[in-house]
Amino acid sequence: MEQDLQDVVDEVSALLGAPATLEDRAFHLVAFGSQPEHIDAVRQASILRRGSSEQVRRWFEGFGIATAAAPLRVPAHPELGVLARLCLPARWRGVTYGYLWLLDDGAPVAPAALEAAAGLAERTGALLARAARARAAVEGHVLALLGEDRDDAGAAAEALRDAGLLEPGPLVPVAVLGGPGVPPASLPRGVLAAAVPGGLALLVPARDAALPGRVAARVAVDGAVAGLGGPRTDPGALRGAWHEARTAARVARDEPAAGPVADWEALGAHRLLGAAPAGPLRAAVLDPAARRLLDDPDPRLAATARAWLDHGGSAQATAAALHVHRQTLYARLHRVEALTGLDLRDGRDRLRLHLALLLAPHL
Repeated sequence: MEQDLQDVVDEVSALLGAPATLEDRAFHLVAFGSQPEHIDAVRQASILRRGSSEQVRRWFEGFGIATAAAPLRVPAHPELGVLARLCLPARWRGVTYGYLWLLDDGAPVAPAALEAAAGLAERTGALLARAARARAAVEGHVLALLGEDRDDAGAAAEALRDAGLLEPGPLVPVAVLGGPGVPPASLPRGVLAAAVPGGLALLVPARDAALPGRVAARVAVDGAVAGLGGPRTDPGALRGAWHEARTAARVARDEPAAGPVADWEALGAHRLLGAAPAGPLRAAVLDPAARRLLDDPDPRLAATARAWLDHGGSAQATAAALHVHRQTLYARLHRVEALTGLDLRDGRDRLRLHLALLLAPHL
């Protein structure tokens, strides 16, 4: 399939005498031919990052490319770094599945060449439609593996093995939240993906123990965060690992110091977020003392208590982290004790407050 699409791109480039790229309808790069030394910033970004920005996408779609049934020209936009382009919509049975793009110098194109190129675009649409159906089937199997029904998970694993898509050995789920999405072609071979509300679910083979972390780092860009669950060898146990991955992703999203990638195995006390629904956990952890501190109009008090507890009660380290004098630190801690009624010399009170402040941003 990939070679077929690459061949079409090369044919279109040769036919029209211009460098071509192929993107799917989400503007993720699928294939590209050889490019001249000087190309515009948008094409550079597409090749390097395998995608385009939302602003560029809106510019192109504003010319009706999503519904166009014939080749059309898109003018340059210098502010966006866009040179003029010839767009060949890759359609199949009335649906646009992608776009063949050629840099356009404005020279007239022979009608016969343009007609032949339109035929290649239609062939591309058929290939992309077939690829979309295959991806949809894989997504369904991935969602079944992460679902609650063990029988469905077993059947999905068998189907993926029969298709040669599921490698033997443990799998690590990766939950991706936010961001512009991940081009399928950018994922390493063997990584399975499915869209989920708010993001993406990945299943990464853990034959190489470092691979899940590398994949998570690759997708946690442009505002996205990623969480890793623990490895599982039994497909029926992936549901639990997926819950771990989603919990880790929440921590990466809500705790800037933890992100953009968080690993369930390194979450520590944050694992409690996966142990109970938010409502009961909130009621158990945010007791009246903690609520008084969190509700106080001076947010510096809670931030100071959290920093002091995070630094193991070290006044020197806390004062340096907050960029305050020690006397200021001590004064704030006394105010925290007065407000909460807790004794910060008591280990149980410190644990009680630390846990509340640690989990409060997620509840």
